[in-house]
Amino acid sequence: MLMRISLAAQTLELLDDAGELLRRYPVSTGARGAGERQGSYQTPRGRHLVRAKIGAGCPLFTVFSGRRPTGEIWSPELDAAYPGRDWILTRILWLSGCEPGCNRLGEVDTMRRYIYIHGTSEQAPMGEAQSHGCIRMRNRDILELFDLVPPYTPVDITEA
Repeated sequence: MLMRISLAAQTLELLDDAGELLRRYPVSTGARGAGERQGSYQTPRGRHLVRAKIGAGCPLFTVFSGRRPTGEIWSPELDAAYPGRDWILTRILWLSGCEPGCNRLGEVDTMRRYIYIHGTSEQAPMGEAQSHGCIRMRNRDILELFDLVPPYTPVDITEA
């Protein structure tokens, strides 16, 4: 299996081992574009893998902070109470870069930057670059993807 994320198209594609498309999801990537540097709030490019899967068994719309459930369940009312909050919901696929000097180690380490594929507020638009560097998905989409991909699934993030 392989995940391919297109920053230009704002899509995540899941491909089988033969390269056949299994699923295509709309996503939202970094509002500041592509980049690998710590503190850039940009989405890192290149070859990655799913280093950790977080949230198995948690209810839909579970709110996470620091990769741990907060005890909150997202709702439009909770969203309204915290305007501007960067919602990390439902499931987390924590990415790790595979290319030393590009997206791994030093000031360009994807995992140390806490770059995830995760669910977000239901009001957040998909297909538009609006995240803080992570790859945001609809909650039902990340729930499905989480169950389809094993740990260490390769992830290619491209500008094309």
